[in-house]
Amino acid sequence: MRRRLPAAGLVLGIVLTLLAAAPALAAGYRYWSFWDGAAGGQWSYATQGPSLARPADGSVQGFRFAVSKDAAAEAAKPRAAADFEAVCGATAPVEGRKRVALVIDFGVQADAPTGEVVPQEAPRTACAQLAPEATTAEALAAVAKPLRYNSAALLCAISGYPQHGCGEQMAETGAAQASAEPSGSAPGGGPSAGLLVGIAAVAVLAAAGVWQSRRRRR
Repeated sequence: MRRRLPAAGLVLGIVLTLLAAAPALAAGYRYWSFWDGAAGGQWSYATQGPSLARPADGSVQGFRFAVSKDAAAEAAKPRAAADFEAVCGATAPVEGRKRVALVIDFGVQADAPTGEVVPQEAPRTACAQLAPEATTAEALAAVAKPLRYNSAALLCAISGYPQHGCGEQMAETGAAQASAEPSGSAPGGGPSAGLLVGIAAVAVLAAAGVWQSRRRRR
């Protein structure tokens, strides 16, 4: 039984090291998600970005700002129905132009970046009249400026909200976590405190195992 203790201790130490070195589980990302209106006023996660999508006349496009999982099934949908008539019904059609209904949901205060306030609680709607080949990004620019994009063409802000940040990864605690931060490293680039504690635990257990082994030989 005694001979098993050092080995068991080492295994436990290694497990503790791995747990200590593991990065915080990501709860999701804070970003503007993009949606296509579907039948029955429902929403489906868009398969193209707004700068590539070219909606047809009578389409409904939705945007929702929220902290969401990075997956279509777990992203927060706009809280208003995808109802073209409700948004564009009062806008008369014009020959050679298309009408696109937009639903812009700024989300809830709990998802707002620190120090910022949600512009309005209820989703905003607008009807854009555009050239037939216009993209969703152009429709959005026609009714909800200013827009802000990052260098990767990710939509960061609609109507100036939020003023800062763009698609931050969120930790389980709700604090923003840099998605580029390597596992087991602190922001400064050195080993994290958890990793150092785990290594120290393994070293102590290994020393205890060596000491017990020498004691048995005497």
